[in-house]
Amino acid sequence: MRVTGRGLFVDAFAGGGGASQGVYEATGHHVDVAINHDESAIVLHQANHPKTHHYLQSVYDVNPLKLVTDEKGNFNNFINALWASPDCRHHSNASGKAINRSEEIRGLAWSVIPYAALPEDVRPGVIFLENVVEFMSWGPLDENGKPIKEKAGVNFHSFIKALNSLGYKVEWKVLVAADYGVATTRERFFLVARCDGKPIC
Repeated sequence: MRVTGRGLFVDAFAGGGGASQGVYEATGHHVDVAINHDESAIVLHQANHPKTHHYLQSVYDVNPLKLVTDEKGNFNNFINALWASPDCRHHSNASGKAINRSEEIRGLAWSVIPYAALPEDVRPGVIFLENVVEFMSWGPLDENGKPIKEKAGVNFHSFIKALNSLGYKVEWKVLVAADYGVATTRERFFLVARCDGKPIC
């Protein structure tokens, strides 16, 4: 049974706070938890979102179970929603063909899975993930750090299957910023995963 309350909204890859501001404008609630390993990003986020609890750590070093339990290990909260915008540079074609891409950086989306694997009473009802369009072709790299063309999308579909196996319904779309009032035609990939029984909109 879920702990009562509105639950936590976690920004797992908090930069300066743009996504967190979007959450506030959409929901009327400040992001409760923001995580980033970069001190400059956290300092800027703190200035923009002083009501948020900040973790100056790698997203892998923050145990999601600790966010919803007290000192005795009892559940005292739940995660309502998780926003994830993993580093997109090692997916993006804009980085150029010369870049030696990193499997570790490309795989940052896997950090979402420990949240999805939390007990049903406390795990996120909704997970949002935003990235570049090329995220859909996420696959293994060769020995020179270049994507293996024949295996494009293999890791992406493994990631989707992992969410499905944990009981999440997953949908994704490519959206154009100009369609939502922003003065750019930039395209971005958006994924929504839900396990709360509500439709994905």
